[in-house]
Amino acid sequence: MRLRQKTALVTGAASGIGKETCVLFAKEGANVACVDVNGDGAQAVADAITADGGRAIAVTADVSKDADCARMVEETEAAFGGLHIAFNNAGIMDSGDDDAVTTEEAVFDRTYAINVKGVFLGCKYEIPALRRAGGGSIVNTASFVALLGSATPQIAYTASKGAVLSMTRELAVIHAREDIRVNALCPGPLKTELLMKFLDTEEKKQRRLVHVPMGRFGEASEMARAALYLASDEASYLTGATFSVDGGITAAYVTPE
Repeated sequence: MRLRQKTALVTGAASGIGKETCVLFAKEGANVACVDVNGDGAQAVADAITADGGRAIAVTADVSKDADCARMVEETEAAFGGLHIAFNNAGIMDSGDDDAVTTEEAVFDRTYAINVKGVFLGCKYEIPALRRAGGGSIVNTASFVALLGSATPQIAYTASKGAVLSMTRELAVIHAREDIRVNALCPGPLKTELLMKFLDTEEKKQRRLVHVPMGRFGEASEMARAALYLASDEASYLTGATFSVDGGITAAYVTPE
């Protein structure tokens, strides 16, 4: 087991990448704190893990709120005695997110509050906990759109993920001598509820897929396996990395016919 005797905190745990990662981390031996603003969803994931013989708790938290981020770390340490891995994965993609002309200020602000401030506040409380544990790994979910412009307008989301990527690099440099690794997972287009709600027409889906050399959307389980590598000791010399798991989209100039 690659995460034996370690404790992991995962935000956005009720669905998608977060849910798959919680389950995989538990199978690999970790104690898991399943954190989500959807408390019932987080509890369902924690219950499934414990029913399968793992150890997990559910924490209801809004990552855009300082007090909630402080509490999610406190509850994790209280339950399991420490924190070794933090996966700051919670994020939104607002249906009102469009180009700079039409996107409302409230949509931009809400996207930043969760996608960017949520990572900042998570790290604010996770880093001291990792120090107390003697070091560890932080994985922040960015996106391929942090590296490329999006074919479908989503200015707030794209900007927010660029900010996550930049923040990850600085955190990695600042905390490297503390044995705290910080890396960014950059998924490509995924077949998750989050993206499928945004790509709500076949035309929008095809505008994305035409750029993906593999010709398909990725799966949340594939991102969970990438997060597992970044979280594990196998990645012990990896920090500040942009870890793209994207079906080749960031490598493509033109796609094959």
